[in-house]
Amino acid sequence: MKVAQLAVLGVAVVAAGGAFMVANNLAQKEPEVVTIQEQAPQIELEEVLVATRNIGLGTTLQSDMIEWVKWPKEGLSDGFIIRSNKPDGLALDEDPAIARSQFFVGEPIRESKLVRADKGYMSAILPTGYQAIATTISTATGAGGFILPNDRVDVIMTRQGEADSGNEFITESILENIRVLAIDQTIEEQDGEAVVVGSTATLQLTPKQAKILTVAQQMADRLTLALRSLEDSGDETSSGADYLLSGKRGNGRIRVIKYGAKKDIIAGAPNE
Repeated sequence: MKVAQLAVLGVAVVAAGGAFMVANNLAQKEPEVVTIQEQAPQIELEEVLVATRNIGLGTTLQSDMIEWVKWPKEGLSDGFIIRSNKPDGLALDEDPAIARSQFFVGEPIRESKLVRADKGYMSAILPTGYQAIATTISTATGAGGFILPNDRVDVIMTRQGEADSGNEFITESILENIRVLAIDQTIEEQDGEAVVVGSTATLQLTPKQAKILTVAQQMADRLTLALRSLEDSGDETSSGADYLLSGKRGNGRIRVIKYGAKKDIIAGAPNE
């Protein structure tokens, strides 16, 4: 046999052996597992009206303060303004709205936290059964200007006694744990600081407490607001000196200041 024929035969044998090995490896190789991932269910969305910036208490809403954003339908809550139900949104051009409480960026707008401009704002934020009464304050009588709206205060009355009692100065708390609605025209703190020292504080009072304050304003040489700690505000229950309306003193404790010396006595007890 010629050399050329032998060479061709050798190449064929080698090729056949290689093909056999490849086929054998393919036969022994485990088939790849193909995972078919199911498509997640489509989340239903609604367009909800939200705040585009922080909106402070008493702020008149403008169109650039709110916008429509997509919101999961399952996350909708009562009171949200939904475009499918109310395509005109707040219609601020026709009916301006004022925030009766704060909104934060991205927070859904609720009608219950707004008051329309045709209604009185102060009357809108007053709880049922309460009245707003103003009293004059100063830096000296208003905790140095650190009292802010929504703080809780005690109202302290200072007055001078009768001449036959030595003209002693008497101080007593006539109202306790009272909510401050506003300082002058400011109805909200700004960045946690009092920007100006107000001259008038508007307090949230029951009708009886309003009468107590009115009587005290006539009797007192000075009314002072004492700022309460947040921890002392408790359940926000307030109280007042009812005896000022009847003219009869209870068993309250009064602090008497005479010649710089302080002495606590029981209201209604005979002078020592």
